[in-house]
Amino acid sequence: MNILVVDDDPIVLASCKRVLETEGYAVFTASSVPEAVTALAEREYVLLLADIKMPEYDGYHLLGSVKKEHPSLPVIVMSGFPTGEIVSASLAGGALSFVPKPFTPEELLEAVRAAIRTSPGRGGEK
Repeated sequence: MNILVVDDDPIVLASCKRVLETEGYAVFTASSVPEAVTALAEREYVLLLADIKMPEYDGYHLLGSVKKEHPSLPVIVMSGFPTGEIVSASLAGGALSFVPKPFTPEELLEAVRAAIRTSPGRGGEK
C-alpha cells in the first residue's frame, strides 16, 4: 500500500517514512506541493499525509488539487500550528483528519490505520 508524505521538513519526512515502513507500507515522500503533484501522477496511493505550512504553495493548495484530481484519495493533514482555524479549514477543505505535530509514532499509525480502514474500497489490508 503506497502512502505519500508531503512536508518541507526532512526530519518529518524521514520519521514518517521510518514509522510507516516498519508497518509494511510503501512510503514515498515529497518536500513541496509541485513534487507531490508529480508523485501523484506517477503512481496510485491509498493515503496522502500533508503538512499545511510549506513555502511556495501550502497544504491547502495541495488539498484543493487532490480533491479535484483524486477525489477518493483520503488526506490526513498535519501541522505544528494546530489552531482551531487551521484544523477547521483543513477538514472543510476535504481532509479526513488532522494530526498535530509533533506526534508520536503511535499517534501517526493510529491516524493512518483509521484513514485506510474508513476509506471506501481500501479494507485496511496491506
